[in-house]
Amino acid sequence: DEGGREVGLGQLMSRLSEIEGLARLRYTTSHPRDMDEELIAAHGDLDAVMPYLHLPVQSGSDRVLAAMNRRHTVESYRDTIAALRRARPDIALSSDFIVGFPGETDADFEATLNLVREIEFTQAYSFKYSVRPGTPAGTLEDQIPEPVKDERLAQLQALLQDQQNAFNASMVGETLQVLFERPGRHAGQLVGRSPYNQAVHVAAPSELLGTLAEVRVDSCLAHSLGGVLAETAGSSPGGSRLGVAEGVSA
Repeated sequence: DEGGREVGLGQLMSRLSEIEGLARLRYTTSHPRDMDEELIAAHGDLDAVMPYLHLPVQSGSDRVLAAMNRRHTVESYRDTIAALRRARPDIALSSDFIVGFPGETDADFEATLNLVREIEFTQAYSFKYSVRPGTPAGTLEDQIPEPVKDERLAQLQALLQDQQNAFNASMVGETLQVLFERPGRHAGQLVGRSPYNQAVHVAAPSELLGTLAEVRVDSCLAHSLGGVLAETAGSSPGGSRLGVAEGVSA
C-alpha cells in the first residue's frame, strides 16, 4: 500500500473496486492455498468481482496430489469451494486437471471423476501427463502407458464437456451483461464475455466494442453462447462504457 506494507489480494481487489468506472474484476490463476477468508469474502462483497473463478485442483486423489508436490488436499479444496459458494452462490468454477501422473491407479482416477461430479465445473482445462526430462516426476517408477492415459483423458473430458454443455444451456433465455471485446468472424458480429467468462456472439455495431450491454441469450454451443441485444425494437444501440478494464493477476 502507500506505506509500503504488503496487502493481501482480497484487500487489493477491494481497493481496485473503488476505481470509478471499473465495473469488472477478474484474477487468474489462483492457487487453492491463496484463497484466504478475505479473498473469499471479496467474491460476495464486491459487485465488481465477476462470478467466475479458475481454481486448479489437478487431481481428486490426495495420493496423486502429494506425488505432484501440490500443497493442498482434496478436502481443503472442497472446503474452499463450499466457502466460495456461501459467499457467492452463483459463482461459476473452472479448473485444471492432469491425468496419468506416474503411479495414478484406477482408484485415483475414479476419485478425480467423483470430484468433478461433485463440484460441477462450468469450464476446465485437462491434459495427460507427459515426461519432461530433468524433472523429478520423469524419474518416477510406475509410468502410465500412453493408451491408458489417452483413455482416462477422453473419459474425463467427456464428463467435463457434459457439465459445460449443461451450464451453457442453462443460460438460454437469460439476459446477461456482456463486455464486447472484439469483432466476430462474421460481418456485423461482435464477441464479448459474460459475467461467467463465456464467449458470447452477438449481431451488434462496432460502436459497442469496449462497452457493456444487455444481451438476451438465445442459443448455445459447446464453448460459447449466442444472443441478441436486449433492446426494445427501434431504439438506437448503446452500451455502458463502464467496466472496460478487467484483470488482476494472482
